[in-house]
Amino acid sequence: MEFPQQQKTADGKIIYPPGVKEITDKITNDEVVKRLKMVVKTFMDMDQDSEDEKQQYLPLALHLASEFFLRNPNKDVRLLVACCLADIFRIYAPEAPYTSHDKLKDIFLFITRQLKGLEDTKSPQFNRYFYLLENLAWVKSYNICFELEDCIATLYLITNQLEIHFHVLFSNLNKQAYDLAKILLKRTVQTIETCIANFFNQVLVLGKSSVSDLSEHVFDLIQELFAIDPLLLLSVMPQLEFKLKSNDGEERLAVVRLLAKLFGAKDSELATQNRPLWQCFLGRFNDIHVPVRLECVKFASHCLMNHPDLAKDLTEFLKVRSHDPEEAIRHDVIVTIINAGKKDLCLVNDQLLGFVRERTLDKRWRVRKEAMMGLAQLYKKYCLHHEAGKDAAQKVSWIKDKLLHIYYQNSIDDKLLVEKIFAQYMVPHNLETEEKMKCLYYLYASLDPNAVKALNEMWKCQNMLRSHVRELLDLHKQPTSEANSSAMFAKLMTIAKNLPDPGKAQDFMKKFNQVLGEDEKLRAQLELLISPTCSCKQAEVCVREISRKLTYPKQPTNPFLEMVKFLLERIAPVHIDSEAISALVKLLNKSIEGTADDDDEGVTPDAAIRSGLELLKVLSFTHPTSFHSAETYESLLQCLKMEDDKVAEAAIQIFRNTGHKIETELQQIRSTLIPVLHQKAKRGTPHQAKHAVHCIHAIFHNKEVQLAQIFEPLSRSLNADVPEQLITPLVSLGHISMLAPDQFASPMKSIVANFIVKDLLMNDRSIGNKNGKLWSSDEEVSPEVLAKVQAIKLLVRWLLGMKNNQSKSANSTLRLLSAMLVSEGDLTEQKKISKSDMSRLRLAAGGAIMKLAQEPCYHEIITPEQFQLCGLVINDECYQVRQIFAQKLHMALVKLQLPLEYMAVFALCAKDPVKERRAHARQCLLKNISIRREYIKQNPMAHEKLVSLLPEYVVPYMIHLLAHDPDFTKPQDFEQLRDIKECLWFMLEVLMTKNENNSHAFLRKMVENIKQTKDAQAPDDPKTNEKLYIVCDIALFVIVNKSTACHLESPKDPVLPTKFYTPPDKDFINDKEYLSIEARAVLLTGKPKPTSVLGTVNKPLSVTGKRPYTKTVGSETGSNVSGNSEPSSPAGNKGREPGTEASETGACENDENPVILISVTPSKAEAVKKEVNSEPSAPGNASMERGKKRAAPAADGAENMHQSADDKASDEMGASVIPKPRRGRPPKTQPAGSMEKGVEAKAGGRGRKRTAAPQDSPGIVEPITIKIPKQQKESDPKRVAPQRQMDLQRYSSSPGLALPGVSIPCRGKPCVPVCQWHFC
Repeated sequence: MEFPQQQKTADGKIIYPPGVKEITDKITNDEVVKRLKMVVKTFMDMDQDSEDEKQQYLPLALHLASEFFLRNPNKDVRLLVACCLADIFRIYAPEAPYTSHDKLKDIFLFITRQLKGLEDTKSPQFNRYFYLLENLAWVKSYNICFELEDCIATLYLITNQLEIHFHVLFSNLNKQAYDLAKILLKRTVQTIETCIANFFNQVLVLGKSSVSDLSEHVFDLIQELFAIDPLLLLSVMPQLEFKLKSNDGEERLAVVRLLAKLFGAKDSELATQNRPLWQCFLGRFNDIHVPVRLECVKFASHCLMNHPDLAKDLTEFLKVRSHDPEEAIRHDVIVTIINAGKKDLCLVNDQLLGFVRERTLDKRWRVRKEAMMGLAQLYKKYCLHHEAGKDAAQKVSWIKDKLLHIYYQNSIDDKLLVEKIFAQYMVPHNLETEEKMKCLYYLYASLDPNAVKALNEMWKCQNMLRSHVRELLDLHKQPTSEANSSAMFAKLMTIAKNLPDPGKAQDFMKKFNQVLGEDEKLRAQLELLISPTCSCKQAEVCVREISRKLTYPKQPTNPFLEMVKFLLERIAPVHIDSEAISALVKLLNKSIEGTADDDDEGVTPDAAIRSGLELLKVLSFTHPTSFHSAETYESLLQCLKMEDDKVAEAAIQIFRNTGHKIETELQQIRSTLIPVLHQKAKRGTPHQAKHAVHCIHAIFHNKEVQLAQIFEPLSRSLNADVPEQLITPLVSLGHISMLAPDQFASPMKSIVANFIVKDLLMNDRSIGNKNGKLWSSDEEVSPEVLAKVQAIKLLVRWLLGMKNNQSKSANSTLRLLSAMLVSEGDLTEQKKISKSDMSRLRLAAGGAIMKLAQEPCYHEIITPEQFQLCGLVINDECYQVRQIFAQKLHMALVKLQLPLEYMAVFALCAKDPVKERRAHARQCLLKNISIRREYIKQNPMAHEKLVSLLPEYVVPYMIHLLAHDPDFTKPQDFEQLRDIKECLWFMLEVLMTKNENNSHAFLRKMVENIKQTKDAQAPDDPKTNEKLYIVCDIALFVIVNKSTACHLESPKDPVLPTKFYTPPDKDFINDKEYLSIEARAVLLTGKPKPTSVLGTVNKPLSVTGKRPYTKTVGSETGSNVSGNSEPSSPAGNKGREPGTEASETGACENDENPVILISVTPSKAEAVKKEVNSEPSAPGNASMERGKKRAAPAADGAENMHQSADDKASDEMGASVIPKPRRGRPPKTQPAGSMEKGVEAKAGGRGRKRTAAPQDSPGIVEPITIKIPKQQKESDPKRVAPQRQMDLQRYSSSPGLALPGVSIPCRGKPCVPVCQWHFC
């Protein structure tokens, strides 16, 4: 390096301190350092008063500022030079020896760069660096910069570096150093702000990283400057907005992280001061880069906690991110909201909590778990501990209901987490018993009905799992055998299904079972844990001991132990024992006495008492042993005497469930309880009477005597003229006859024949409300109808108790119920009963047939016509009838109590005009099919009964039911064919979701086999068979078009039900195509049907109405006309299509449906011959156009009326008005022409004639349109009188089916006494 020319003294030489030789570039660095140290020492010792020395060493001072020293690569040289220069500024102050502004700028930048050495506090040179800093600060040397021309830029560059170094000092040394830089920047804000903006413009916008060594720390620098004074960055913020829109995701992420800190800082007002930047930052919540969105969500937590006023701005963006496709982002949204809520509930609004609520149903388990646990923590903090007062508790009061609702989910993980949350957060199990039961008591009182059901289900599932474990332990006590091993394996599989990850759980349960077999002490601990007498404290000890025995110290993670703990947590009684029940009873007593804190807990005393009894009732099912104490029963006796019917009802049920030892161990309770139960059975509400009878039957040894004391006075006091007082006695008598059928068989026969049928069901004593409504509330139903409904239930309970049909009573009852359905609920057809009451009776009749079908001996005798009548109730014109009937049907099917054929009824739901009803029916189908498939998998013995269990076997019943659909009147009508297709697909869509075991080919084979048979209901009727084959063709059409695997070979040959189909004839080959090419085209690509009706319950609906028909001298009594005869009506019903008929008539759901009725003359009835056979052996298609009701309009103002008996002319003319078949109800007449067809059909041996009134009868019997076919051929069909008969009159043809002296009223005509109907 060339040595620069320097200023020298007069003689041209630089004077060095004594002992210091000349410093040039010719010597080594070590020698330079050695000589500079002596120079430093000289300047350090000099002071400002040494004028001679100052003048002497001036050339040296100028020489030290040369390029050789300022740009020397050796850091030790630079440090020593910097120390010299600092002392030179001190010595020559206030006038520096350097006059060039450029030179001064270079010197100060050089000195500032040396201060970086302060970073390493452990450096040997640290003291020299500190001396340099101290010297500069003491002399205030940097003030010289203000005299420079570009002092602002110079000072800015210096300050930039000083700031970072002072920050280092602050971090590593002391606060004073940091404060120095902070004060400096604050004092020079206005001056330095422009320079700062220029610097960041160079780095951020122009991307010049070489401007400064700080370029790589630019965002850290911005954060530090913002912390010192936001005004320093006033002009920098727009540059950050520019960076937020960068194309580089990582760069956007860095800016978002910076701004998150700036916006989220506790005292930051940046969001309000710079709204454009804030809005731009919020836009990054929707960034395409996942880490950017994640960073934004994490920022929201700090922002909510530090700036609640910004919650409104954040809400909408968090809403979008709560539905983010990335699981981690949805998870962090929940964490953000919950963390803010836990700090202060006021920080989160209802919308934000709503986002967490939604995520409890997220598809990912991790997200669902976080949401549920977060809500549980909020509930415990604000509702259980009341940390923020009543208002906060009220704000999150919905959490308890929502968490329990999740128990309805199918995932076992969800169920287990709800149980864990309940035990740890909602009713913490570690509380003292009194406090724990108080939590439970008031929690149960404040839950909504669905949450209560979920909690009850939770206890039920836990109790069921305890039963499984108990049965497993019982199997361990039995001798080892193959049967025992099989039973044990099945039980283990059942237990494993109740644990998370059933696949692994099966292996772990096998291992646990092996340990149980080897360790007797472990088995004893488990038996104690599940014993009914185990207390909560004992349960904790048992769980701890079992866990200890299964712990392996050398194994850090033990999934086997974790799985066993899951099992133990589910079966351990951590809440309920005898002490807990006593505490609950005490709380109940306080509520009754009015001394409880009910109002403080937000529950009224009445609600607390009622819910408390309901809680005890539920626990009496799962923990009956814990109730056995005199104190508990005394309190329950007090509840029995309360005026609240629900409270007394619950108390009776608790006695029924828990009082098995009352008679032997608590005589005083027994003597007090018996008269109360008798009183409730005689004069209580219907529900109280039912439970009282069952309670007596369950807990007393002399039940026969007790029941007799109730039965005898009730049976003597029956009076149909006072229906209000009939309901409770009928309920009690029905349940007594079901529980003790042998004891009360004889008197019940008399009651049924003489009172139930004769006086009650066959008489209408009062006139109903003619308001036109199809449904009314329970309070508006007339007492007489309520009594009739209970009478129908009594008949069913009586039969269910007998469980046999030796006296043919079931046949008579089924025909009675069928007649009730055919007559639309108005059995006597006197038109006294209101439409809404008729709906109640139809529902009762349909439910009764369905109930009888659950008993095998009665299912066998239900004819296809009766099955069809029952099924058509699901298409009733009244919405509530359809809804309740479908629910009853589903509940019976899901418990596998009803035969498989009744699942076919759901296919008719495709015609329901209300979308919600169709959706509900589909869910019912899915549930039923999955349960049946699961049952077959879990029960090896079920493979022997596949015909009655396999869901695919519902197809033959569905096809037969649809072939006899009253709407299916024109086999080639495209609209009717499309309705049939919809019904078929409604069922097949669910069945064909999966092609398990080649089921699609099995379905195809089944339908093809049906085409090779005939309809057993009318095997000789070509039109009936034609409709059956058309439905088969539509089914095949649907299956082939929806599945490509249906043409494979069927795994097995289907079996068809013989009740509905004749055996296949080898000589009969049916290969005919019954669907035309045009029909197939319509079914495949036909015009789209109008949008389905989203009907409101009992509100106007655009549906096709029932068409008026005339009641004539029907062929149903004169001959057994096939229901498949071509009707004389025009087009049939159009399903749920809102066509022209609907618009013309103004159809409305649950509205009146008047019908034109024409009376019958007595003279025409006299020629009718009696039927001989009481039971149908070859039934015809009686339900072709009957029993099914739909939402329908009034028939153009026509009213339901009876014509005068004097209008004989119109009667004798036959059917002058063309009858139109109506959806839901059969035509009660046939035209005169069709009567002749019916006679011809009868000659073919298909039907049977109606029974006529006795010849000496002074009048006629008003009939109900139900046809009972007969094998015997009439000798003279032409003499058959055109007279409709009461269906029940057929009972008189057999001495075993006679009504004792029943007179059936008819329109304006004398009544005819009917023969005895005794059930002998």
